[in-house]
Amino acid sequence: MKIINLLMMIAIFSIGNCQPNYAQNVQQRSDSLKIITVKVKGLTCGNDLKTIATNIENILGVSSCKPGKMGATSSFEIIFNTFKVTEKDIHTAIENTGGCENPNDRPYKVKK
Repeated sequence: MKIINLLMMIAIFSIGNCQPNYAQNVQQRSDSLKIITVKVKGLTCGNDLKTIATNIENILGVSSCKPGKMGATSSFEIIFNTFKVTEKDIHTAIENTGGCENPNDRPYKVKK
């Protein structure tokens, strides 16, 4: 009986010590998410919106990329993990996206 009580106390102590670490890990993961709005110039058609959004969503660490309305300057709301990708990486990917009319062109510029 004493052995069972001792084992139960060890188990309770172990579980109690694990929980704060778990909560801390969850907090760190949620703190690493960031939402930004990036304004982009050089879009000429609706396909540009889709192409840029798709390219951004394919970056490791980006959760979503929602394009705004089509215009001379369009905006994209981007959610990403700051431990996996930086804003600079996202800006570079946008500016390296091929144009709709000519995939060899790089017409998109991030408005700063």
